[in-house]
Amino acid sequence: MRCRGIRGATTVDANTKEDIQAAANELLREIVQANGVQEEDVACILFTTTPDLNAAFPASVARELGLSQVPMLCGHEMNVPGSLPMCLRILILFNTEKSAEEIVHIYIKGAMELRSGSGGKEGSGEG
Repeated sequence: MRCRGIRGATTVDANTKEDIQAAANELLREIVQANGVQEEDVACILFTTTPDLNAAFPASVARELGLSQVPMLCGHEMNVPGSLPMCLRILILFNTEKSAEEIVHIYIKGAMELRSGSGGKEGSGEG
């Protein structure tokens, strides 16, 4: 069994607690469902937002989804000029028998431009 990472990204409509939590909830659910992630296999989850999103901790939604024993951390992405604004990213590290090619990375809403040509779902790579 190996520890592998699943990446995902989405954009958030506004810098409000409700919008950040809704976006995090949608993205986390899609990542978990697409990859068959079970809580006991998760090593940790990292949540980042661009600096323009600071009204809420996106990790708070994971507890609502039942991920009560998983270590989590929130942080900000680097503020690179010209990068995608209002972006929320998730990285899940989990133990799995899946190969790297079998991992489904999820990019939705405005973050699909990070994976142009992928249709929002990416089998490998970073964004």
